[in-house]
Amino acid sequence: MLKRLRWRSLAVAAATLAAALFTFGAPSGAEAAVPATIPLKFTNNSGRGDPVYIYNLGTLLTTGQQGWADANGTFHAWPAGGNPPTPAPDTSIAGPANGQSKTIRMPKFSGRVYFSYGQKLDFRLTTGGLVQPAVQNPSDPNRNILFNWSEYTLNDSGLWLNSTQVDMFSAPYAVGVQLADGTTKNTGHLKAGGYNAVINALRGQSGGWANLIQTRSDGTVLRALAPGHAVGSGVLPTTVMDDYINRVWTKYSSSTLTVTPFGDQPNTKYFGRVSGNVMNFTNSAGAAVTSFQKPDADSIFGCHKLLDAPNDLIRGPISRTLCAGFNRSTLLVNPNQPDTSSASFYQDSVTNHYARQIHAQMADGKAYAFAFDDVGAHESLVHDGNPQQAYITLDPFS
Repeated sequence: MLKRLRWRSLAVAAATLAAALFTFGAPSGAEAAVPATIPLKFTNNSGRGDPVYIYNLGTLLTTGQQGWADANGTFHAWPAGGNPPTPAPDTSIAGPANGQSKTIRMPKFSGRVYFSYGQKLDFRLTTGGLVQPAVQNPSDPNRNILFNWSEYTLNDSGLWLNSTQVDMFSAPYAVGVQLADGTTKNTGHLKAGGYNAVINALRGQSGGWANLIQTRSDGTVLRALAPGHAVGSGVLPTTVMDDYINRVWTKYSSSTLTVTPFGDQPNTKYFGRVSGNVMNFTNSAGAAVTSFQKPDADSIFGCHKLLDAPNDLIRGPISRTLCAGFNRSTLLVNPNQPDTSSASFYQDSVTNHYARQIHAQMADGKAYAFAFDDVGAHESLVHDGNPQQAYITLDPFS
């Protein structure tokens, strides 16, 4: 059965921001100047000869209605789905050939721009809406298709556009935005040879990490699964983080973990101590504020379950800090979190090696290799309040 993927933290955060804007009134000035659609220049520098298909899928922030946008940026609501899921309409846009560009338009919603090589993606609709591809599922119809996606939110406050590896590392690409003064910001480019370097490093990493790589029957590498999906589907051991988790629990049974979750609020601190199987947090007045059960690898890699992060001002910010600390293996070397200096990331032998290798091969060091990789601003995101044009560039595989 197909499984719906979670929207990542960026989309949730941007949607929350949009909801606040709608609640408290429309913005003014430059923010209000954001048009109903903006151009997205899609450039194919992949070096591949197979056709490319583009999909622009998302949710209207004003109504919560799910649908898709055509090449002109016109929104179309999905028809009713079924149970079992029924085929979605073909919403593909013919992409540019290698060495060429094509400009489409992005409407104001929170969504994903998918692209696939050589074959169209198979989307389905349930009674609850769109089913996203879930290639950790062996029966997913998109399992043997080479594809990837970018995530974005466009609203009256501007554009947030990112590359993502939260679910998988696959066909390389970068994102960008043109500002009102004509300059551009971009991120997501790999170093020369970076794609193969990530794949080869995972193949050489002991402990089951090689099992993240999925190939087609002809030997074509399609992707590396994110470790959360790999644990969930049984191809990465559930115990892969146990040694580090146990050492963290031992350390903070006799010492205090201090979490200062907001960079602009240095006096807002929470203090964690372990008692048995629980890490309890208090505020500066000594009052209990929240607690966390000892997490497992699935909770850490997915930043969910035992490390759930609601959109509040206490538990969520503490949880996202813990999630970043576990994935980057900084909790033992620094009792003051978040540790935002990348020099200390991934230094323990037990760590998120998937995230470690991806960041190591990014031209600017930035990636979205797990849900809260934006802690300390290490995410591959471009944002502007008055975007003139967006960019997605398909990069070479080698």
